[in-house]
Amino acid sequence: MNFPAEYIERVVDLLDPGTNRLTGMTVEEARACVGSGRAEEVARIDGSFALLARDGKTVRMARSLDRPMRYFLAKRAAGPALIVADRIDRIREQLVLEGLQDQFHPSYTRMVPAHYLVEIQLVGCPDPDPVYTRYFTPERNAQPSDLDTIGQRYIGALASEIAKYLQQIPSSEPLGVAFSGGIDSGAVFLVTYHVLRQLGMNPARLKAFTLAVGDGPDLLQARAFLETLGLGLFHEPIHVEAGEVDVAETLRVLEDYKPLDVECGAMGLALCRAIRRRYPDWTHLLDGDGGDENLKDYPIEENPELTIRSVVHNLMLYHEGWGVGRIKHSLTYSGGLSRAYVRTYAPARHYGFSGFSPFMRPSVMAVSEGIPFIDLTDYDVSRLYSLKGEVVRRGVRTLTGMEMPIFEKRRFQHGAMPRPDLRLKLPQDEAAYRRQFLALYA
Repeated sequence: MNFPAEYIERVVDLLDPGTNRLTGMTVEEARACVGSGRAEEVARIDGSFALLARDGKTVRMARSLDRPMRYFLAKRAAGPALIVADRIDRIREQLVLEGLQDQFHPSYTRMVPAHYLVEIQLVGCPDPDPVYTRYFTPERNAQPSDLDTIGQRYIGALASEIAKYLQQIPSSEPLGVAFSGGIDSGAVFLVTYHVLRQLGMNPARLKAFTLAVGDGPDLLQARAFLETLGLGLFHEPIHVEAGEVDVAETLRVLEDYKPLDVECGAMGLALCRAIRRRYPDWTHLLDGDGGDENLKDYPIEENPELTIRSVVHNLMLYHEGWGVGRIKHSLTYSGGLSRAYVRTYAPARHYGFSGFSPFMRPSVMAVSEGIPFIDLTDYDVSRLYSLKGEVVRRGVRTLTGMEMPIFEKRRFQHGAMPRPDLRLKLPQDEAAYRRQFLALYA
């Protein structure tokens, strides 16, 4: 088949290369790894990235877990036009510029699933299916059953990733942690504080931001956490009125409609908006996203699709959902945290912050996926729920010498705002959220 000379020219990469944060290689070197088509080369990329490479009619894409990467394949007489961006609305804007807006529907966009190299052939109509090749496959049951050893390795990997992150940031830049006083944000804060001191950096750069919408219970928890350790001077409450929680804005920024993610995203927007008002030039925010997924710490009884056996037997179930090629995997959104991290990424990006969660780095996930969950829990749900606190507490103590307080698990949105007030503002109605989101494109 003969193709017009312009056939491949309509690959439009709208991703911001400045948001790639890599260690040990340049963006162009990382792009060459993606372009090679070899999973082992993509696995060499260390850091946060969303990258596209093309070779003739072949386009390859890959991203880390913390970076959304979406694409849309439009039809033209001269050949297909592939548009790639981090947001659905950005894709639509480009289609309008191209005069192709009539082809658009948000459900026609596709998400590159995390931990996969995606290969597309631009060969016209009908479009062939993408080819998915996994590039990150952590070894299961690779850790011993000793909780002290697991904790040391898990928090040690966390500290290593935080150290790499800190060394990429100018020493004058302040650092904020979205801080509830829970296990994950608590570990991120304490390990960041420890690593700053170990590297000879100024720990006074650090703040623990706690969102309080009305009388949200996280404020007292966060204060107790830090004061117990003599670190109360780092705490900065962020008070927000309930009237500032805006469902329409949340749906527009998140571009998703899952109720728990909408709730979390609404709180994220409130936190980022308030910090931005207070600190117009602040850039760097750390968070604890991924900690629940790593240690499989979600209430199984709230999801009728899950059993403890499905949770402990399926590789990275909470990170990736049921997986690429499965019936319940969403082509538009991906699955698990691969989908849900937009609840954190989008609010931070919307208000000009650069976010980072060390729990989402492959080195940290490799330790957690290697935990022998079956041996340690014997399929007992209560033992699974208590595991995260034990692993993290022991690891933090070994690394820092600090005895980290452990509080009962609570979701970010349920700690930032009292549940009755949250439910009045954000009813758990996925169908209504979906209709409201689709109406943005009516």
